[in-house]
Amino acid sequence: MASAPKVWAFQQEETAETGNVTLKPVPDNKEGIFAQREKIGYALRLHNNTGEVQKGTIAYSITTDDGKKVEDDSSKFSLKSYGSKSLILKIKPKPVGFYHINFRVNLPDYDDTVRNVFGVDPQKITSQLHKPADFDAFWTRTREDLEKVVPQYRVLERKDLSTDEKRVYSVEMHSYGDIVIRGWLVVPTDGKRFPVHYRVPGYVVGLKPNMDNDDFITFDLNVRGNGNSTDVMEIGTDNYCLFNIENKDKYIYRGVYMDCLRGVDFLMSHASLGIDINKIFVEGGSQGGALALITAALDKRVKVLTLQVPLYADIHNDLLVSSSYQTQVFPFKTFRKYQEKHPAFTWDKFFATWDYYDPQNFAPMVQCPVLMGIGLLDQFCPPRCSMALFNHIGSKNKEFVCVPNSTHEVNFDYFMFQNVWLREKFRIP
Repeated sequence: MASAPKVWAFQQEETAETGNVTLKPVPDNKEGIFAQREKIGYALRLHNNTGEVQKGTIAYSITTDDGKKVEDDSSKFSLKSYGSKSLILKIKPKPVGFYHINFRVNLPDYDDTVRNVFGVDPQKITSQLHKPADFDAFWTRTREDLEKVVPQYRVLERKDLSTDEKRVYSVEMHSYGDIVIRGWLVVPTDGKRFPVHYRVPGYVVGLKPNMDNDDFITFDLNVRGNGNSTDVMEIGTDNYCLFNIENKDKYIYRGVYMDCLRGVDFLMSHASLGIDINKIFVEGGSQGGALALITAALDKRVKVLTLQVPLYADIHNDLLVSSSYQTQVFPFKTFRKYQEKHPAFTWDKFFATWDYYDPQNFAPMVQCPVLMGIGLLDQFCPPRCSMALFNHIGSKNKEFVCVPNSTHEVNFDYFMFQNVWLREKFRIP
């Protein structure tokens, strides 16, 4: 029997709060993750910032992550001038899933709300794979089309960007549809053979040479329409995820996913630059998290995968969760605007395309070691969807990290942990 995935937690540094009374909820489990039969506990730390006695009400309300009310309660409190106290809150156990819990402080002339999220056994979250019958054939055919494109690699040393310790190269290659894409390769100059940190980009994010890693050769690829690959295809932020969305065969991400595989092709064909082709790890955050996972799924030459806050994960449930938001956020803010302008483009038609591209449908193909980081306050990539994706990953060697007070990001402690984790996987002293 496979062992359960490990879960780690790193607390995001909190900014100072101001107001007559400040409230800091602290979960019993610092990662904000509880077991299914475990009571959910919080210490509610109240502080009076004024020289006057403050009397009011503290309340909490719990909803599911898609907005369904679960429970609420309130109680009165009194704080002496500049006084503090902690209230202990115990909530009965909840079913598997993620829950929004809002704490409210109400005074005669002051109100404040602090938002938290907690999870219950997220490694048990399940979701349906909406995988088209011809999904595998579609991507086999797509890879065959990529292989027909001659890469025509060009590697140019950039002495203006290089240092005594690092040699920087601009890299160019032809990818799916004969589109030219580019990236940056940084090679330490001490003559050793190095494993590779292969990074793929976030949503319309231009990657630059990565000079910060001494233990890896770094390769940062700008897929079509990103960074130094925009001169051949400049779509722009507003329209990138909409480009040919009504045609699964021409949708932008078909070429983007193949760009990521072409990047692996480049690494495998340039061992002479000091690349250890048996030690390639791929990484990305947000859109890059999805791209990294898909790269590892489709190309077994990738030996390790790390991803953070993966965009588009479990996109059917992402639609459900995002529909409960009072204010829409990316990506469904963009998809909904398109739908408003194109009424005939129903959600059924949307999924007729996206079911070929949902990262969740690729997850079972990932067999290498995996580390994933998520922020529990993330609305762009709801934790439920990220964990559904994670739970579908086929690898028996996978771990996830929760940052409870983080939105669409992880924190410095996560990356410090990732560095140690990678050194262990690649046996780097």
